[in-house]
Amino acid sequence: MKVQKWIYRLLPLLLVASLLAGCGSSDEEKSNKPASNQTEQQASGNESDSKEKEETVVITISKDKGKEQITEKEVPIKEDAILMDVLKENFQIEEEGGFINAVEGIAPKKDEKKAWMYSVNGEMANVGAAEYKLKPGDKVTLDLQSWE
Repeated sequence: MKVQKWIYRLLPLLLVASLLAGCGSSDEEKSNKPASNQTEQQASGNESDSKEKEETVVITISKDKGKEQITEKEVPIKEDAILMDVLKENFQIEEEGGFINAVEGIAPKKDEKKAWMYSVNGEMANVGAAEYKLKPGDKVTLDLQSWE
């Protein structure tokens, strides 16, 4: 009888000790792993961030040669993306025959000598938006300005 009582008292102690030992090594492994996992995640995160940035363009919509900014948006693009298609996917665009008549509901007034012009990376484009192939990282400015 005395042996049974002793075993019944010893078993819970052994069970608790084994649980604590198991938890202790698990916590130690966890505390070591996140540091290396964080480094790996940060490294792979930086790679994916740079890849994402390489596959986007920034489009700024403004008036009067940038005096009034309407909106600016970073948008994803696919390889060989055409500017007009990207504009239509991300903004409210009204166009006719390749010419942009209104952006986000903003259009020149009837007798106003203004038109929507665009530049890419600070240079006026020499083709229409329906023909311009975007490259990752391009900065496009679409501006309602006087053409006089």
